[in-house]
Parts: sequence; C-alpha cells; structure tokens
Amino acid sequence: MKKNITRVEALNLAITALSDNTDAVEVLTSIRDTITKANSRKSDKPTKTQVENAGIKAQLLTHLTREGVRCGDLATAVGISGQKCSALLSQLVKDGQVRKVEGAKRVTLFALPDEG
Repeated sequence: MKKNITRVEALNLAITALSDNTDAVEVLTSIRDTITKANSRKSDKPTKTQVENAGIKAQLLTHLTREGVRCGDLATAVGISGQKCSALLSQLVKDGQVRKVEGAKRVTLFALPDEG
C-alpha cells in the first residue's frame, strides 16, 4: 500500500534533491516554512459552531426513543432545520451514539443504540 506524503515531506525531499541550486532551495524552504507556520496555528480547541452543535446533539439525544423518531420530528422538537438535524444525526450515527432504523413505508428513523 502506497503511503501518501505531506506537502512538507515533499518539499523536504525536493530541498534535499536540489541542494546544489541555492536559489531553488531558498524558495522551497520559504514555502515549507510558510506551510509549517500555518499548520502550527491550527488549534485543537473546538470552534464556536462545534460547541453549539454539541449542545444541539445533547438535545437530540433527549428526544430519541428505542423505537425511533423521524428526523423532521426531531428537528421540529429541537427548533432547527431538517438539514442541520440530518447532518448532526449522521455524526451521532457515525460516533455510535444513535442507530438508524427502517420504519414503516421505508422511512428512516433514528433511535437510541441497543443495550448490550
């Protein structure tokens, strides 16, 4: 399996390969340093939207049942759009906090996970 390399790793390889061309090395080093500086500014601190969404997810979880609830009903209960509700429920499904259930007439319901 081929490992993908990062832009910084690729620039380091190019700098090493072009070590005899000082102008090219200088430009590539500048580019590498800019990328490294930009990456260091990224924080593990959640954004304002992520913090808000965490609260909304908690509200969604309080409205779920073992049998399942339609996304539209959850959106109305919490006071958000159907699109936002669907996106947040998909994240909760991915995290294993919610499960999808097929209801009557092939309607997708969202339910609390099975115990066990």
